[in-house]
Amino acid sequence: MNKPKITIGSRRSKLALIYAQNAKDKIIQNTDFKENDIIIKEITTEGDQVHDKRLSEVGGKGLFSSNIEKELLEKKIDIAVHALKDMPALETRGLKTETFIERNDPREILITNNKKKLRDLKINSIIGTSSYRREFQIKKIRPDLNCKLIRGNVDTRIKKLNDGLYDAIILSYAGIESLKLKKEISEIFSIKDIIPSAGQGIIALQCCEENAKINSVLKKVNHKQTSIRADAERNVLKILEGDCNTAVGVHASIDENLLTLRAELFSIDGSQRFYEEKNSKVEDGKELGKEIGKILKIKSKNSYKK
Repeated sequence: MNKPKITIGSRRSKLALIYAQNAKDKIIQNTDFKENDIIIKEITTEGDQVHDKRLSEVGGKGLFSSNIEKELLEKKIDIAVHALKDMPALETRGLKTETFIERNDPREILITNNKKKLRDLKINSIIGTSSYRREFQIKKIRPDLNCKLIRGNVDTRIKKLNDGLYDAIILSYAGIESLKLKKEISEIFSIKDIIPSAGQGIIALQCCEENAKINSVLKKVNHKQTSIRADAERNVLKILEGDCNTAVGVHASIDENLLTLRAELFSIDGSQRFYEEKNSKVEDGKELGKEIGKILKIKSKNSYKK
């Protein structure tokens, strides 16, 4: 067997490896590389090793990406595959994330044992989530519900639900669909009901800035519309300096040449919600992201002055 020409780095989780295989397939479909030219290297991240705390308490989103980025910088891998929502908003020096595979469904879903919808759950039911954003969004709809920390991969979370530790759990539709677990879904929330995390449903491919060969390959793989949406959403986070402890939902949609960007920011305790929605031409999406980020920042600062 010939030595592989491209090494893709990925987290070890079942879902992450599906994303890595998707990336490999896209490269093969759009370039001259063959199956044996590309290998996937599994990398253990710090985020995969912490199961009893929120990521914001132990280092933030970087826990899922830092080990993989280290291997990129040390040239042990050529391409890093990430779930975009798990990446810090600010790029690591020497690396670039400008390639995105066509977006999967970004919506949020609810799973319960008895297929009950959110409105039908009993008062004081326990909802499993590790996200402040999801917790505050759920309590906006059902203030009587209790949210409890849950960590681990999708299978682990579903098992904890089935074991009776929770009455319901909230997950991303994209992950459930990729794992072929759609039969588990009890309810799918619309984007208007629950705005997802910035980049949710998007697989991002990262490489070294200086690697001309890989940059050339990735340009052939990039899905333009997804790239525009990703840039707009992440620019909101960059302005807000968003990470795991920032409860913010952002979603961009495109209809012909019109980009619509919706974003919401919650106060630290979740008691206040700041919302903004604006449109722009598709080519102005990056600037719109910055504009909405600035508006939300001003709204939240002004509320604290009152």
